[in-house]
Amino acid sequence: QLALGWAMWKTYVGRSDGSRISAIGILGVSLQSNGQPKEALPVLEANLALRRRYMSHNEEIILVAQNNLAGCLYGLKRHGEVLVIMREMYARCVDLVGVSNERTIMIGSNMVNSLNENLLWDESKTLVRDQLLPAARRSL
Repeated sequence: QLALGWAMWKTYVGRSDGSRISAIGILGVSLQSNGQPKEALPVLEANLALRRRYMSHNEEIILVAQNNLAGCLYGLKRHGEVLVIMREMYARCVDLVGVSNERTIMIGSNMVNSLNENLLWDESKTLVRDQLLPAARRSL
């Protein structure tokens, strides 16, 4: 997977289209999957920045790039930065598809984990009690 990521990067390095952006994303995820989160971090940051710049109309692509970056930061134990991204993702998902959407509930659950990692127990309990559990019950 890592070799494929590097090969794609080398192939599309001079382009500014979606192929280059996809190659950067694959390279970042490949580095992270290969146990190289420090090397993956700048690649995933660039991937998110490029997707925001060139693909801002596609919220799903932005959410995936944010999730990949958050996963990398989590692996580096940068929990405060993960929480910032999780808050942004959850708020955007609520705006896009509502609180009862399965994707929103999953992102909210990830945000609860992030709140717990940052020792924000009260906020975590409030989110679960007031938003996630009622949303999950409505969606069942």
